[in-house]
Amino acid sequence: MTISADTSPRQRALRAALDAAADIVGADRVEIRLGPEGEPVPAAHRPNVSEFRSRDVPGVIAPRTVDEVRQVVRAFAGAGRLHPVSTGRNWGLGSAEPARDDAVVLRLDGLDRVRDLDTARGWAVVEPGVTQGGLARLLTGTDRLLNLTASSAHTSVVGNALDRGVGLRRQRVDDVLGLEVVLADGTLAHVGWWPDPERPTSVYRHGLGPSLAPLFLQSDLGVVTAAAVHLPPRAEARHVLRLSFAKQDLVPAIDRLRRWSAQGLVSGVLKVFDFTAAEFYGGAVGGFLAHVCVEGTTASAAALADVVRAEAAGLFTEEPGPPTDLIARTVAGLYAGDPALNDEVLAATLGHHADDVDRHGEGWLFFLPMVPFTGADIRHALGLLDRVLEETGVRCGATLNALGPDLVDFVVPVKFRRTAEESARAHRALDRVHELFAAAGYPPYRLDVDHADLVDRLSPDPAARDLARRLKSALDPTGTIAPGRYA
Repeated sequence: MTISADTSPRQRALRAALDAAADIVGADRVEIRLGPEGEPVPAAHRPNVSEFRSRDVPGVIAPRTVDEVRQVVRAFAGAGRLHPVSTGRNWGLGSAEPARDDAVVLRLDGLDRVRDLDTARGWAVVEPGVTQGGLARLLTGTDRLLNLTASSAHTSVVGNALDRGVGLRRQRVDDVLGLEVVLADGTLAHVGWWPDPERPTSVYRHGLGPSLAPLFLQSDLGVVTAAAVHLPPRAEARHVLRLSFAKQDLVPAIDRLRRWSAQGLVSGVLKVFDFTAAEFYGGAVGGFLAHVCVEGTTASAAALADVVRAEAAGLFTEEPGPPTDLIARTVAGLYAGDPALNDEVLAATLGHHADDVDRHGEGWLFFLPMVPFTGADIRHALGLLDRVLEETGVRCGATLNALGPDLVDFVVPVKFRRTAEESARAHRALDRVHELFAAAGYPPYRLDVDHADLVDRLSPDPAARDLARRLKSALDPTGTIAPGRYA
């Protein structure tokens, strides 16, 4: 890179803001990638597991308190753009990379306190650095559990919820009761339900008047420094049935699973792995395998499990005995609120553990559309993946997470060797999956850093996008919070 001494006023202002951040949080917690006058300096390549292009990042700031976050945000007003990340483990979608160049990364993993925990009423207040493994451990032995995802135990509860991740009980956005937000002018606001230390109140997320918490999901309107999350009750009894079915039975099998969900036989998120996804994650290969969780009292759970078994006869084959396959054991643990095996799955998938996957091992991409929960739609979606294989030579997996009787979170993982050729081929496949699924009416509900430009194209109403921009202009007129994947 050629370094020019002719720096702009904005570059000098950005350097001044980074220097101010070093005074606020400590020089050891700020990495500055600009020269003394704001001139750019060469930065080492930052690998990520998806092989997305490294963005030009002028600095990284790692505060440890909410007050430090507020001061840093004020220091950057009109001087630069801040890209908040939680633990930075958004694997498959960009890890900690900003969506655009020239954003300063604001790492929030130093805010790692569980501020409050009430298992009687079922809520916790957690900061962005709190991991799902850490919070799950605190709930061991209580009558509450955390809605866990199948990702690493080291991933952020808050970060995943803000991006509308999916757990084993429901979509994580449904766990959010309220948010603590630092606005672009440094104001601290609590939106949604928030615990009152002076008088306990009913835990009701919607409150009075306009509901503001959803404004800060997948948005660049503020920096979320804590969330109040709901903790579901533990069931008295649980049965996780593993039901396999053949490819030729796909449509009737999916329709049968949907019927069980619609009629209340299934607890939590019903999961189905195809043989490719099972192979990717280190599980057994062959056909499709559904994980059907049935919960209740000892008597009701046993009765419902017997009903499911009776209705499965002739179409499904129940896998006998306790689970021995890594995936099956992990899923059973997740339904029970235990993420102990999650990182074994990560290691089996990518060859490394949480702290190493961005630097070493296999490549990993995700495409995350929503698909109607019907046999015909699932067959169509899987057919689109077959078409991608024919066109690109890249074999994609599919995991189905049923979010009730009408909708499936259709997770498409793409695994590849991290060579230049294989990486380019995997990214071509990802582009093609986006094109085919959008044309079929199956848009994504989460985006990676290279597809942020799809937001306008996929929006159902241009007026709604204009409203979002007007809100951004009102709340952040100087553009202090960097545009993200959904801006």
